[in-house]
Amino acid sequence: MGLTGIQILGMLPKKNCKECGFPTCLAFAMKVAAGQADIAACPYVSEEAKEKIAEASAPPIRTVKLGSGENVLAIGGETVLFRHEKRFEHPPAIGILVRTNMDEAEIDARIEKFKKYRWERVGVELRPEVIAVEDVDGDAAKFAASVKKIREAAPEAVLVLMSEKKEVLAAGAKECGEYKALLYGVTLDNLKEMAELAKEVGFPVGVKADSLAEASRISEELMKAGIKDIVLDTGPRGVRELYEDQVIMRRAAIKKRYKPFGFPSITFPYRYTDNIVLEYMIASVLVAKYAGMIMLSDFRPDLLFPLMVERMNIFTDPQRPLVVEEGIYPLNGPDENSPVIITCNFALTYFIVSGEVEGSRVPTWMLIKDTEGLSVLTAWAAGKFGADTIADFVKKCGIAEKVKHRKLIIPGYLAGIKGELEEELPDWEIIIGPREASGLPSFLKEWKAA
Repeated sequence: MGLTGIQILGMLPKKNCKECGFPTCLAFAMKVAAGQADIAACPYVSEEAKEKIAEASAPPIRTVKLGSGENVLAIGGETVLFRHEKRFEHPPAIGILVRTNMDEAEIDARIEKFKKYRWERVGVELRPEVIAVEDVDGDAAKFAASVKKIREAAPEAVLVLMSEKKEVLAAGAKECGEYKALLYGVTLDNLKEMAELAKEVGFPVGVKADSLAEASRISEELMKAGIKDIVLDTGPRGVRELYEDQVIMRRAAIKKRYKPFGFPSITFPYRYTDNIVLEYMIASVLVAKYAGMIMLSDFRPDLLFPLMVERMNIFTDPQRPLVVEEGIYPLNGPDENSPVIITCNFALTYFIVSGEVEGSRVPTWMLIKDTEGLSVLTAWAAGKFGADTIADFVKKCGIAEKVKHRKLIIPGYLAGIKGELEEELPDWEIIIGPREASGLPSFLKEWKAA
């Protein structure tokens, strides 16, 4: 259970020095209790108090970080069972499998897929983050060579090193240097030596268990050995058990504060089917319930893209509207005679409107006005998409330098502000567009600048 602001205040020196950036120690303590400030910002608090506060305020599922520098991947850190309660913190990492018995051409092809499949949506890059390297024959040199190859070809990739042999993982870890990989393959049989390796290289470890009970036992032993960064695989036998294990671990960690399950999980959907479409369906369930990492047997863009979109949608903060950046968006290669349309920056509106415009193949200038993520009518009602704000944006955005004509198409739902907008923009002709985006293709095809 987290500490209250008053409890935290009792551990502070109460100097009211303002060096933490807050006017009083009480204000600072309240922010720390709310998770909006770091206790380390106080230069006078004792190390004992720091440790106690950090432990009490830590999320029930530990945040595990992999990689280094600009390519750090965080998983875990979750605090709720359901997104609407607050938000989910870290999307599950998605990766592709590389086995050491694959030929060079196949390994190269998989690295290329990892690097190639990138999509941008709402200003967010959708891409996989992980390459899992699985030891098949116990050859440490071969394993190290595969890891080296991937590190050189895709240095941004976070690696999962998979083997139950310490010497094999040690060889792979050496090729990673300071770039933290996940050492996956800790069992009851090799626990002691794997813990020693993890301490030596400073990498997180992945538990490979046969059941929830065994995963709990291994996790407890690792914590006793001083290992803090752990990722759990409970070794479920089937899809139903896989799903149930994820839910049980999340509930135990959040509701019961059961520390052995207070870590993110790693899952392997390909273990349950030979059908890649079914594999991605299983992965789609794991995105929502509650995997920390999802390793796929292969990447197929037609399956990977919707999985990425699902992940983005679920892990978007429900308390913050999804928006696109304000500005001018050229669609279909517009020129000085192309129509100009305007709408709000609510992401769903943007994608629906831009999709219809692109489908029409009519070169068009699309103006996106910042409405703080509100839809057209809601923004108008809130005073964020009225004649004055639209006129001010049109004057400042630079569209007048890009077109010869002075015709602006507004959403049909804003027909009522046409007169006001013409007063605000006397040099522009205001044209009322269709009420629904689906009417844009035919409307634009009939539009003429002259």
